Amino acid sequence: MTRVAWNKPGEKYFEAGVDRGVLYPRTGGGVPWNGLVSVSENTSGGDMESLYFDGVKYLDIVSGEDFQATVEAYGAPEAFNASDGIKVLSPGLYVTQQPRKTFGMCYRTLMGNDLQGTEYGYKLHLVWNCTAGPSPRSHKTMSGNVSAEARSWTINTVPPRTNLFRPTAHIVIDNTKVDPYLMENLETVLYGRDATEELPAIEPSLPTVSEIVSIFSNTITEFIEEFV
Repeated sequence: MTRVAWNKPGEKYFEAGVDRGVLYPRTGGGVPWNGLVSVSENTSGGDMESLYFDGVKYLDIVSGEDFQATVEAYGAPEAFNASDGIKVLSPGLYVTQQPRKTFGMCYRTLMGNDLQGTEYGYKLHLVWNCTAGPSPRSHKTMSGNVSAEARSWTINTVPPRTNLFRPTAHIVIDNTKVDPYLMENLETVLYGRDATEELPAIEPSLPTVSEIVSIFSNTITEFIEEFV
């Protein structure tokens, strides 16, 4: 065993920024979420219960956790209306406080180090079964300094069922540790593909948790064929 060495070149890692947000409504393909400012990840649950026997603690039991997030953006795609409690009665006519539909989403967070900066890599975040909570919105009078209004939504999730691990609605994929070919083909499914003379078009879609696990344990070819 070698001695611990601190601050080796290329080993000062950090994360910064968020980009490539995609919304996956319950019906239709994925659409870009432009104007995404931040995604603040959080969890609920995880409470600890201590068990005692003859006055001596012998076990700590931690309850399950649920993924939550706060999404801040300058706007949201039209496809998000149904998830924001907005119903379109006719073009340009909207009613609010309607039932909110669930949705899925994905986004990237950039990874950097001391040698390559944020060109080092990124992490893909996939989130399922989201429900957007209502959030306040303030409209202010115009002044000499015009600033865009940012909105925020509290996101709660219901984890999809799985027999492989404790159910979760949030999966992270680190592109610095994944085969580039595998990552490229996964992003083809997530972001879609335009039709070419050689290849058919693929509509952007969010795979299920089981399909994601399957891709990384098997070959990508069979998985891609299901979406063609």
